[in-house]
Amino acid sequence: MLKQTDRPVPSQDVSQRHAVLALKGITKTFPGVKALSDVSLSLFPGKVTALIGENGAGKSTVVKILTGIYQPNGGTIEVDGMPTAFPAPQDAADNGVTAIHQETVLFDELSVAENIFLGHAPRGAFGLIDRKGMVAQARDLLNSIGAQIDPEHKLRDLGIANKHLVAIARALSIDARVVIMDEPTAALSHKEIEELYELVESLKAQGKAILFISHKFDEVFRIADNYTVFRDGQLIGDGAIADVSETELVKMMVGRDVSQIFPKRTPNPGDTVLKVQGYDHPTEFDDIGFTLRTGEILGFYGLVGAGRSEFMQALFGITRTSAGTVEVNGKQVEIRSPADAVANGIVYVPEDRGAQGAILDLPIFQNITLPSLGRISNNGFLQLAEEFKLARDYTERLDLRAASLDTPVGNLSGGNQQKVVIAKWLATQPSVIILDEPTKGVDIGSKAAVHEFMAELAAQGLAVIMVSSEIPEVLGMADRVIVMREGRIATELAGDDLTPETLVRHAAGI
Repeated sequence: MLKQTDRPVPSQDVSQRHAVLALKGITKTFPGVKALSDVSLSLFPGKVTALIGENGAGKSTVVKILTGIYQPNGGTIEVDGMPTAFPAPQDAADNGVTAIHQETVLFDELSVAENIFLGHAPRGAFGLIDRKGMVAQARDLLNSIGAQIDPEHKLRDLGIANKHLVAIARALSIDARVVIMDEPTAALSHKEIEELYELVESLKAQGKAILFISHKFDEVFRIADNYTVFRDGQLIGDGAIADVSETELVKMMVGRDVSQIFPKRTPNPGDTVLKVQGYDHPTEFDDIGFTLRTGEILGFYGLVGAGRSEFMQALFGITRTSAGTVEVNGKQVEIRSPADAVANGIVYVPEDRGAQGAILDLPIFQNITLPSLGRISNNGFLQLAEEFKLARDYTERLDLRAASLDTPVGNLSGGNQQKVVIAKWLATQPSVIILDEPTKGVDIGSKAAVHEFMAELAAQGLAVIMVSSEIPEVLGMADRVIVMREGRIATELAGDDLTPETLVRHAAGI
């Protein structure tokens, strides 16, 4: 339990100003878990408040209370200083609260305009949907956020980044007074992130109150006016961002200093375990070739659209290639499906953990043991005790936080979902593990834990491929880095040649 003496005194400047929306003394409990305990949060017109905390700190629960998905067990919600309640999401929307979530909830078979105005489309005569007006309003909204997207196109035809921009347009399609941005830059390119910053400044100028949730401290210090820190479901501190340092925020978040995010390690690569030659795909990548040795962390870096994830999915057998060979431990193998890859000791932790990495409705232990059922079965009968033991071993190694192993994965925070996916594949005892954006949407404390575990895996002789868009992570963890651009390998860097400048120059073709 957190002691009262561990908690900095909240800033009087922040707590006494007029708030558009405020939570006061909010408590929220679930069976066996107290998600929030007497927390407060204030959002002010024309200001960005950064909500900061580790995965499991209570941030997602607060967002769901603010948007009417959850009801608090205690405390009050105030709008313009008046007590109110949001018994349903529509009540939050009616009070001008809108949210842009990290995982976009959209419908591929509908048009862009239909997704933006789903549930509140403009109406014409006889109450029928005004489709022409809807398309025109959607185009205006998209133009206002710098999104060059045809509102009449089907959503399925868009990439991840553009789908995220559609989600932003949808959130802004109501007359919002409060805009919640939950990891809004996770799927955006550098250019799109800059455009998002401009959008935030525009919203501030309009007097919107913005709640900004991000694990990236450069974003927090770039865009936020105020901060609020949660830890273990409790308010730890709040105040003006100008009055706090990154080190102080980290200590409030994790209850300890995290001065060294990247573990010190002495690379000791062994024999070649993986050799790829001439890997081609008709549309995504061309002539990819490299070697990977035991005990090595090989980084893949590139800008959005470079083809890194597409190549990794082909190497894991999700998509088919048109040419190329793969050797594992000196033996040429055919990988035509994920089952072939796993059988040959290659596993893949995808970037999109929700859609590709886990079955969210299943409990933790079943997700982890799913690829290893053969090892924990006897004559075709599943050994439940062995299944729980296998799941427990790997969740403990990754410091996964959950009430029990029976908890559905969909109920976990993003960082803990990521740990489940990593644990699932490590339980197969692979030779090569591919980690695609392994710390995307993961807080700084959990990032340190993932990095420590990656270093531990390499030290044990596992060969690691790490795909990352975060330059500090690439520089801090990789022994060598392959830079991709437009579906091809631009260069390979190591040692003194591995700098932020060289990474960006080769990735951008400068």
